[in-house]
Amino acid sequence: MNSTVDFLEQMIRFPSLSGQEEDLIQFLYKKFQPLADEVTLVPLSDDLLNDPEYSSPIQDIKYNGRHNLRLKIRGTGSGKSLILNAHADVVPASSKERDQFIPYQKDGFVYGRGAMDDKGQIAVFFLLLKLIKEKKLTFKGDIIFHIVVEEENGGNGTLAAIRSGDKADAVIVLESSNLKIFPSVRGAVWFKITCFGKAGHSGFSGKSASALKIAVRVMQILENYHSKLLSESKGIPLFDAYENPMPITFGKLQAGNWPASNPDQAVLEGVLGLLPNKTRFEVMQEMEAEIVKEGGEELRDHFKLEFTYRHEAHTLEVNHPLVTVLSEACSQSGIKPENDAMVASCDGWFYSKLLNIPTVVFGPGDLKSAHSSEERMEVKQIQLATEIMLNFLNQWCNESN
Repeated sequence: MNSTVDFLEQMIRFPSLSGQEEDLIQFLYKKFQPLADEVTLVPLSDDLLNDPEYSSPIQDIKYNGRHNLRLKIRGTGSGKSLILNAHADVVPASSKERDQFIPYQKDGFVYGRGAMDDKGQIAVFFLLLKLIKEKKLTFKGDIIFHIVVEEENGGNGTLAAIRSGDKADAVIVLESSNLKIFPSVRGAVWFKITCFGKAGHSGFSGKSASALKIAVRVMQILENYHSKLLSESKGIPLFDAYENPMPITFGKLQAGNWPASNPDQAVLEGVLGLLPNKTRFEVMQEMEAEIVKEGGEELRDHFKLEFTYRHEAHTLEVNHPLVTVLSEACSQSGIKPENDAMVASCDGWFYSKLLNIPTVVFGPGDLKSAHSSEERMEVKQIQLATEIMLNFLNQWCNESN
């Protein structure tokens, strides 16, 4: 395990924010060369910007000269194939405490930005391939690894990966699940709402209109819409265990440059979750309709609603072979299998909805510490997750297709 922990710490030292992953990808390319049958730098192109499923929360981002990483263990026969996905990008470091890109160990955990989300998952790939190599294991079905960029800003790396032509009988997206199996994953829409007012001095309120005040009204309307959407989304297996599995979050509001002036523009950004009873397009249409209906004259012609990314929710029956074989693999490693819903969105929907491949989310680590100054990965869980994945591969990829 020491080499795997060292590998994880080396990855953490790369400040691989979305759009800035290339140095890490090149590092991984060299590290995985001895371990897989095929190790390929897959070029990205600015043509990705024109894809109808492209997500764009980062302005002026470019793709020429950047890469995803694709690994492959070639199957020897006609066994079932598998794609494993993990992402190389991380969110910005927390403003609190120590430098998040300097890893450290404490009480059996590795701390640092990306330790869990998602570099700890790539460490599972490393250990898994290392064991396959050392044990000289072979499988009848192909095993393909997609190590992608830009999951955190909407999944553009996985979008490029699915457009490359890879197909498989199943997909496991590695995200932190505490070794639970997530056959159900919520979707999300990221929204940007520009509200327009009329600039003016605070002493002449009748002559001006605050765009900031309009934005606050929009937040109230969307809070009410969320409550309605939540009540309509009850009764869905696995999600019902959560009081609010698809929250609304208002993350940014920018307006004004002087306390005594009404601003003429305010920009509100946030994210709204959604469950499988609604498509992303239905939610997008309903959000706009609610603002128009509830906002009256004040809002009708004074806002612009844009969606910077749109993820569908996806579900898989718990009796699907992908779930049952993974459950058996957990049992073989002494872990009681547990199916649960993921109440965050991730890249799984690209495979499930756009390629129609059975997909689950699974991985080590507790998602609660993600994106925080205390992000960490338990070393023991990396080892357990790898053992479970090896159990799974021995059954799934050696089963006749």
